Amino acid sequence: MNRIDIKLVASDDYRLLSLIAAWYQAEWGIPVTDTVNNLRAVTADSYQFQMVLSVNGKAVATGGIYNHVSLLNHKPDLNVYKKWLAQVYTLPGERGRGYGILLCKQIQDHCSALAFEKIYLFTHTAGPMYEKLGWSTIQRLAIGNRNIAVMEKAL
Repeated sequence: MNRIDIKLVASDDYRLLSLIAAWYQAEWGIPVTDTVNNLRAVTADSYQFQMVLSVNGKAVATGGIYNHVSLLNHKPDLNVYKKWLAQVYTLPGERGRGYGILLCKQIQDHCSALAFEKIYLFTHTAGPMYEKLGWSTIQRLAIGNRNIAVMEKAL
């Protein structure tokens, strides 16, 4: 049986920050230095955080809660929303095993423990998964060739 652990990423855990940064660069082309610097700031903040899910000691998924996400650069009117679930990533060989859902549930539980009332996300690929987790679409946007759902979850 697999042992699954989910933990908060510490701002001084450079090995884990670098691993996550390498994943984000491979998946979305985000420069490693940008991700490391951003995650160091996020993980040092009490109300923003990054989590990592490990299976049998191997990190396989990550995601976090951020005050600023890239969508806000394109749609500044959405700045009224804070606490964005973002950059949820699972290693390609580990996808389809429910790790992303487990991670998102743990992130939601941690947000509840921090007394957040609502959290938000945007997606153009995973809307049905988030709907299964109780998220609701509050707005749809067309940016480039993407049909983006902006979603919220009451906690």
